[in-house]
Amino acid sequence: MTRIVVVDNHGQFTHLEQRALRDMGVDVSLVDNSTPPAAVDADGVVLSGGPSMDDAGRSADYLDLDVPVLGICLGMQVIADALGGRVGSGDYGGYADVTVDIVDEDDPLLGSLAPETRVWASHADEVKELPEGFALTARSDVCDIEAMSDAERERYGVQWHPEVAHTEEGEAVFENFLARCED
Repeated sequence: MTRIVVVDNHGQFTHLEQRALRDMGVDVSLVDNSTPPAAVDADGVVLSGGPSMDDAGRSADYLDLDVPVLGICLGMQVIADALGGRVGSGDYGGYADVTVDIVDEDDPLLGSLAPETRVWASHADEVKELPEGFALTARSDVCDIEAMSDAERERYGVQWHPEVAHTEEGEAVFENFLARCED
């Protein structure tokens, strides 16, 4: 059974990430972002959303593990910041229903999604510049970088929340990530 660790960045939907994965039959555990990565045994890591980079704790340290990593909202920003990208304030703030355009149909995380997919996202902060080695995989009218991927290093990020019912094809995002963790 695939083992996933969700790193809790104290976001309001973190428990839904854990539940969504558990409902898919995954052995999933939730750990606080102060937990050292060496203390976990997992086939993959999800860096949860959260209120701000100041609350991300040791989340970036999980990028040193040799397992696939999926960053959700703040988790994506943690990945970008840690690997040389740039994060800044968004123009649109709070949570909203957004239509994203999937721009890379070959991407292992998002390539199977409909070309236009409705998602639930917060844009208080967002990735403004991709880290080296990452490709843009989704964008919207609200945000130029809605998702990013470094398939070679198996590092993925989505600005939106696949764990909430408002997001179409959220389960497919998790299924595609789990497929990477099983390889």
